[in-house]
Amino acid sequence: MFESKYSKVLTVVLIVIIIAIVVLLGLLGFDWYQKYFTEQEALAFTENYNQNDNISNEEENNENDNPENPGNEGETNPLDSIKLTGDTGSTSTTPTNQLPTFKGFGVLGTMTIPSIKFDYPILEKVSKSSIETSVAYLYGSGVNQVGNTVIVGHNYRNGLFFSNNKKLKEGDKIYITDNAKNRITYTVYNKFETSPDDISFYQRDTNGKPEITLSTCTDDSKARLIIFAKAD
Repeated sequence: MFESKYSKVLTVVLIVIIIAIVVLLGLLGFDWYQKYFTEQEALAFTENYNQNDNISNEEENNENDNPENPGNEGETNPLDSIKLTGDTGSTSTTPTNQLPTFKGFGVLGTMTIPSIKFDYPILEKVSKSSIETSVAYLYGSGVNQVGNTVIVGHNYRNGLFFSNNKKLKEGDKIYITDNAKNRITYTVYNKFETSPDDISFYQRDTNGKPEITLSTCTDDSKARLIIFAKAD
């Protein structure tokens, strides 16, 4: 009788373990599914958006792998022809209803970071739903404009959005293309953590050049990981 009860308990325990494993595998599978298809949709949009750019993804990767290669010799620096307004708070000169869209959200440009295999559109406004879709503009002079522009994104365990920003290091390249097809190369020059309510660095002297600030949560969500990058 004792052995019978023991067998029943053991059977129940095994069933619970099997159910737990199935649930865990299901959650991991869902995370993989979400990551794969979200990245593929963002990559397809970015490639289509950037199809007329002079720099291919392959060239970006080569440049990132060989930082001593000056590249683009004889080409015009896009900073020479870009319309740099420096108008703080302006996100785009294009009316919202005329912006390209990604999953229903207005797009201000695209961002590519070869070192962490990042290719996403920059959405026009930060909201709960927009930053569950891509990264988004929060504050500043506007995409590829003189001054600092803050772009925010989630840090998810499955690697989406700004989850791999912690792997960025000084000297890494970031490419941003805006709706006027101006493509600017930015170089990471600072990386630090700060409190969630610290915005002291939003307004800063950029010496007459465009700069970007990438902001995301740390892995424990107790602080913010901040990346500074300036236009080359």
